[in-house]
Amino acid sequence: MNGWQAIIEALRAEKVRYIFGLPGGEAFYDALYNIKEITPILVREESSGPFMAMGFARLTGQPGICFGSSGPGVANLLPGIMEAQAACIPLVAIGSAANVSNSGMGAFQEADQISMMKPVTKWCERVTEPQRIPWVMRRAFSLAANGKPGPVFVEIPKDIGLRPTDFQPYIPAQYPFRSTADSSQLERALSLLWEAKRPIIVAGGGAVSSGAFAEVQELAELLSIPVMTTPCGRGIISEGHPLALGLVGLYFSELGERVYGEADLIMTIGSRNEDFQSGQQKFFPPGAKYIQIDIDAHEFGRNWIPDVALLGDAKLILTDLISQLRPRKQKKGNTWREERIKAILRLKRKQEERVKRECATKAIPIKTKRVIWELNQIYGAKTILVNENGSQDLWSYYFPYYKVWDPNSCVAPGEQTCMGFGIAAAIGAKLAVPDKKVVCVTGDGAFQMFMKELPTAVQYNAPVTYVVLNNFCLGWVKFNQKRRSKHWVAVDFEVQPDFVAIAKACRCFAERVERPEAIEPALQKALKANEQGVPAVLEFIVDPWDFAPGFKNFYKRLG
Repeated sequence: MNGWQAIIEALRAEKVRYIFGLPGGEAFYDALYNIKEITPILVREESSGPFMAMGFARLTGQPGICFGSSGPGVANLLPGIMEAQAACIPLVAIGSAANVSNSGMGAFQEADQISMMKPVTKWCERVTEPQRIPWVMRRAFSLAANGKPGPVFVEIPKDIGLRPTDFQPYIPAQYPFRSTADSSQLERALSLLWEAKRPIIVAGGGAVSSGAFAEVQELAELLSIPVMTTPCGRGIISEGHPLALGLVGLYFSELGERVYGEADLIMTIGSRNEDFQSGQQKFFPPGAKYIQIDIDAHEFGRNWIPDVALLGDAKLILTDLISQLRPRKQKKGNTWREERIKAILRLKRKQEERVKRECATKAIPIKTKRVIWELNQIYGAKTILVNENGSQDLWSYYFPYYKVWDPNSCVAPGEQTCMGFGIAAAIGAKLAVPDKKVVCVTGDGAFQMFMKELPTAVQYNAPVTYVVLNNFCLGWVKFNQKRRSKHWVAVDFEVQPDFVAIAKACRCFAERVERPEAIEPALQKALKANEQGVPAVLEFIVDPWDFAPGFKNFYKRLG
């Protein structure tokens, strides 16, 4: 067996289903011939591979696998690896490298790939002896999936990959290893949770990675605590649940911002409180106490200093808290919170009624909020929402314009927010959960960057719906240029491709929508196409200056 074959045996043992990448001059893909358990997904450009792997990993909890050939192929993985690190998504990136035999002598596509990858990965390893491959691969999977999840990079020089060697049997990695918090810290957290009058829970991506769906909901119901999320934490609880109040920071609804601002206790679960979630760390409610749950001690006090820091796995920590709070609730009750929740629910009903009226607008150009509202009504439950991050597709982050109905049904970028992430990630998401509908809401700028992957979706039977909100510009950039200096530069697409023609040429269903009464029929046709196994592209011509209220308010608060 040679080194490449040893890597494939490791991937088989780890029950890998897909490799997202584009082969080069190495023999890695040769070793995949007749390997029925693993499907290589041929991307149209290497930078799509990590994004697809992220979509797959977010929904399955298993490390996503991507590949890049030596030199520019590996360099093209970098944006996706950065995004995976920011979003704490487990990836194993495999890259070929120039031959060791003539290293430094003008070897073809030679580059210092380890130095490129080291700052944006949990671990990098260059294999210089093929017999080390089983150890390296097992270590890669363990580090990617355990502790704070993230990307790792394994580099195989081409000649090392071809060298035949006797290998030890591969032993799959164990994950996840779980531990709970110190008992004395748990006691302090219990006291704060019980004594608070206006507590809130803010769940981040770490809560989703832990699989703490039932535990977050049970704790919230037990103590009548509203639940808010970050983008990566969205889906920890159904947004149809009475206690769900949407997202924080840039993504606040009017009610969410009010409840958050009045809180006397915040408990974050697996969130770094980055700029967009915390308003550059300025939005913490005055005088509130703070409980921080995280699997990585490095995160404690990074921004806000916690009154109680609970180090460990979110699912286990919440289980411990619930087990001790349940008998206390049965004995004493906490009715003051029930009155608070009744008041919040009255305001929530009013907010939802107002949003429903808003979204009946017949304005032309189309208002994005109407598109998002109708999308949510038609696609409904059992739908995975895959986010981009632009001025118009941002409406899909705003509850209750869009509600994520089911747990673990949202794939969002991390704080890098690479344009085009969602277009590629949606394909990985559909391959991960083929029995669910998958929708990617994107702007025209991001779609132009990654619409090259439409043939990939067709080729690998990944019928995704792409909702393209076309404002003919880089809307977020344009908004900020106007806000700062009253003018804008280099943001308008004066020449733009015909998205419908391109989509149809790629064998997708496609339609352009310019009038509000055509929104629902177009969405119904796209859904029907997906049910028949065909990806769909819907281009909506939208008002470029219609920004979500939370978006505008975020920048007002920052000044």
